[in-house]
Amino acid sequence: MQALPYWRLSGFYFLYFAFVGAFTPYWSLYLKSLEFSAFQIGVLMSLLQVCRMFAPNLWGWLADHTGKGVGIVQLAAGMSMLTYLGVFAGNSFAWLFCVMAIMCSFWSASLPLMESITLRHLGEKAEHYGRIRVWGSLGFVVAVIGLGYVLDNAPIKALLWVVLGLKFGIFLFSRFVPEPRPKPYQNNAGPIWSIIKRPEVSAFLIAGFLMAAAHGVYYTFFSIYLVDLGYSKGAVGWLWSIGVVCEIMVFLWMPKLTAKFGLRNILLASFFLATVRFVMIGFGAQWVVVVVLAQTLHAASFGSYHAASVALIHRFFHGRHHAKGQAIYTSTTFGLGGTLGGLWSGWMWEPAGPALTFAVSSVATLVAFVLLYRQLRLQAA
Repeated sequence: MQALPYWRLSGFYFLYFAFVGAFTPYWSLYLKSLEFSAFQIGVLMSLLQVCRMFAPNLWGWLADHTGKGVGIVQLAAGMSMLTYLGVFAGNSFAWLFCVMAIMCSFWSASLPLMESITLRHLGEKAEHYGRIRVWGSLGFVVAVIGLGYVLDNAPIKALLWVVLGLKFGIFLFSRFVPEPRPKPYQNNAGPIWSIIKRPEVSAFLIAGFLMAAAHGVYYTFFSIYLVDLGYSKGAVGWLWSIGVVCEIMVFLWMPKLTAKFGLRNILLASFFLATVRFVMIGFGAQWVVVVVLAQTLHAASFGSYHAASVALIHRFFHGRHHAKGQAIYTSTTFGLGGTLGGLWSGWMWEPAGPALTFAVSSVATLVAFVLLYRQLRLQAA
């Protein structure tokens, strides 16, 4: 039996999400320093999700077709690092649009493939996914807190060099991840569309789309919102990290939570608490205690939601459809949902204001909750 490469997988997740912790909260502040409008910022930040609509499906198909998922992760990580160098060559909207679009086309391949690789290494112990994924959350916390203090005392352009260093680390660490041993395919000869058309699968994907769309305003404007309300960048970093620390606890507890409550109930609770969270942020961010409480709910709106979703994708899509299943989930949720979320939030932010924009997010997650309650029926889940 192939030994689980725990530290090599965990190290990759640590560096990957350290990049996310540097990029997602602070890149919008860099774009704002270039005097881009809210809509332009929304467009550029949405590129992270636009590329997730298409690229993961291509990379997932190649991984399933060639059986060389790790090699594709290495290629994607290297090309993402090289194309990112373009941010040092110009800062116009058109130039950054092109650079970020190309970079994200490669970057978007890494995570869904690594999720598939990790689950294949885990085999029948998929419930222990959280014990590896938790290192990604730790990487996010280290990056978001550390950079918050750095950017309080250094120009925002320092962010560009930090991100480059993290991209190099991701590429370097990808060289140490082993390819999981192939397993014979069972009970999966049918077309992948026959899986997607099942009511519980389609409902799950639509709900994931709505969850990602609801988070568009959070990932694009949360840092800007807090800074405009008078929070320091260091405080912003700590507030982001509170959510991820709570997420870490959920990842560690996920096997026990799943055994006690089941995946369906965990997902329903995640969507309901996400609705509460967006209302709190939209209407109470001027009070620190409200923001802190809202950030603890990140444990539900991302932590328990993501862990349960990965487990369900692993259950729905088997064998030769495994990497494609992860890619479809990424494309429809983080890709299509995240793209539209970033775009509509950029369109609404200035004319409608933060409260109404976050209120729309809460409506989206509430609709998803109702859909899952009606359609998601799982045996022994």
